[in-house]
Amino acid sequence: MLPIRVKLLLLCLAASLTSACSTPCDAPGKLCAPVTSITSPPQQAAPPAARPAPERPPEPPPPAVETFAVPMPGTENGTPAALPDNGAQAAAAADGAPGYRIGLMLPLRSEPLRVAAEAVRDGFMAAWERDRAGIAVSVIETGDATQDVLAVYAATLEQQDMVVGPLARSAVTAVAASPLVLKPTIALNHPDGRGETTLPAQMMVIGLSIEDEARQAASWAAREQPGAIAYVLSNPAQYQRRSASAFAAQWQRLGRAAKTADLTVLNGYLNDAELVQLRARLQAEPSALVFAALDTDQARQLRVALQAPPLGDIPVYGTSSLNPGKARQLPGPELDGVRLLDLPWQIQRDHPAVMVYPQPLGKDADMERLYALGIDAFRVAHEIARNAQRKQQADFQLDGVTGQLKVHFGNGPAAFERRMLPAVYKNGVPLPAAAAQP
Repeated sequence: MLPIRVKLLLLCLAASLTSACSTPCDAPGKLCAPVTSITSPPQQAAPPAARPAPERPPEPPPPAVETFAVPMPGTENGTPAALPDNGAQAAAAADGAPGYRIGLMLPLRSEPLRVAAEAVRDGFMAAWERDRAGIAVSVIETGDATQDVLAVYAATLEQQDMVVGPLARSAVTAVAASPLVLKPTIALNHPDGRGETTLPAQMMVIGLSIEDEARQAASWAAREQPGAIAYVLSNPAQYQRRSASAFAAQWQRLGRAAKTADLTVLNGYLNDAELVQLRARLQAEPSALVFAALDTDQARQLRVALQAPPLGDIPVYGTSSLNPGKARQLPGPELDGVRLLDLPWQIQRDHPAVMVYPQPLGKDADMERLYALGIDAFRVAHEIARNAQRKQQADFQLDGVTGQLKVHFGNGPAAFERRMLPAVYKNGVPLPAAAAQP
């Protein structure tokens, strides 16, 4: 038998020939352990280098802000509230010039005037929507108190180039009498006793006026009825008395004779006995006309009474108070032939200057007229702003929705004139005078 050491050597030699022994069997008394072949996993391809994100295109510059409408809190405890800094939001004109800033100051915090103020605001902003380039608008609220109005007006002047407002007659009076009017101011009403009030050079009044309508009606009647005696009829309502007084004064200024009469109204109806007396007086006049400072229903009663034989057809003139608006017009011939003055907005809906603006829904005739005033207020303000940016002061005219407008602003006291649209009733509807002709 072979010695054990020889056997071990032979076994080790055989293993070296038939197995993958990686270490030499040179250690005495130690068997060569079988070696398990370890295969490295296939090397994964390195992930591709992350592609750099494409550079974001430069953001376009923000569009020029053309308006910044914000309700203003007015004043608290007699201290004017801080106005917003509209400098960053001011409109930029097409040539990159800074925008012209207009503060629309309205009594939106006044309970009795809030609805009227909203109508003016809505019309103003409707006009701005059509022609807003280069104009920044701030809607500024006031209340009723005179000190509140003056404090807000003074604060507004610090950040605006122009003020449109106030709306209340008392507020206009207070601003006009103050030393504050140092920038263009377009008042939306007439001051009290405007015949005695001298307006500051930078202030212009464009408010609707029943007195102006009555004076224009007197001039119209004088042209159509030469030599006629005017019977001026009104009732105790304040606006009707103002209208009657303005007509009579203008009529006499034209060298004509006028007679006035107050008619009693009870529950909306004229007194029958007074109408009978009026008919008798008119029968005694060889040539007469009537100016009716009345509302539509009262004018209808008057017209029926005057048309009874043997009086015939007495010419009747009036103002916009004879037009209750489309929603309240009644079909019928009672008012046919009655002449009145009103806004194109109410009489000529197909006028090009009227058609381009949205029609307010659910507003009565007076609120519609204030809406139209807001439209023309913006158009006048915009034209004055353009002249200021061009460093020009020029007269201009506008075919407005409240009438034909003539404006002089700059180089002395401002002047404003509005010519109302003559209309005649036909089939219960007031139509432009030319269209009402047969």
